[in-house]
Amino acid sequence: MSTTDFSSSWQPSASLETLKQRSLLLRRIRQFFETRSVMEVDTPHWSRFGVTDVHLENLRITDGGFLLTSPEYPMKRLLAAGSGDIFQLGHVFRRDESGPRHNLEFTMLEWYRVGWDDERLMVEVAELCRSVADEPELAVETVSYREAFERSGLPDPHRAEVALLRACVGKQLNTEAGDWSRDECLDALMALVVEPGLPGDRLVFVTRYPASQAALARHEVVDGVTVGRRFEVYWRGMELANGYWELTDPAEQARRFEADRARRRELGLAEPEVDPNLLAAMEAGLPECAGVALGVDRLLMIALGASDISEVLPFDASRA
Repeated sequence: MSTTDFSSSWQPSASLETLKQRSLLLRRIRQFFETRSVMEVDTPHWSRFGVTDVHLENLRITDGGFLLTSPEYPMKRLLAAGSGDIFQLGHVFRRDESGPRHNLEFTMLEWYRVGWDDERLMVEVAELCRSVADEPELAVETVSYREAFERSGLPDPHRAEVALLRACVGKQLNTEAGDWSRDECLDALMALVVEPGLPGDRLVFVTRYPASQAALARHEVVDGVTVGRRFEVYWRGMELANGYWELTDPAEQARRFEADRARRRELGLAEPEVDPNLLAAMEAGLPECAGVALGVDRLLMIALGASDISEVLPFDASRA
């Protein structure tokens, strides 16, 4: 390819003014945690082991191993080693993710609070968003996964038969879903029906996800239904963060990982080996904690009113 092919693509995706705003956002995030005595850590972006999550695709590199979809596993190893409260700002990678809100490589803020549960962490997530986006009066609403579905005119996602959920997909999305699994139906309805109807003028925390969608979170029984202590955060129509009251039982975690691998096998997907370092750290003693991962690029998109993630990245995937 001749050098003339790069006559325009060498330039940044974002404007220089946006990059200044990006720098300011990163500085504000670090200041937020510094005032709370949360230690910044810097774990590897590469691992010999991928993740088993059915909804994520690892990016394998040719020399072996994977670029991480999240710093979660190495950060939990630090927690087990006695690090105390920690946060990390770093790049993560997810294969086959592209579009106005997705880039193969993106910046994630992840942090863990020892001795906290998910509800206490949600308060801090709201405080962070208000602080770094300079919106001190930003309102907050909390709604359960079930309530969010029912507000959208959909059936109870925990109790509805899969046949009814498939029918809802067909009606709402004009899509044939005759062989879809329960979670496939729920994911589609959440993304294309529920999320667009969430209020955009406030932070919305959706809580108590189906247990099948919370493999790394504690489970509890609510009104006879087992749910996960997981929350997702939405702001101005965009999914912004995903948090858990973390599971600390290594045997249960291993069981869930193997269930993920079995499901991936059914779907004809690759089956990454379970990370033995994470399980060994949990065996040694992962402390009671809650953790959350937040998309920094999306937060900047919201703050600046950008419609495409390329507008806030120094170089998006097409220019990398």
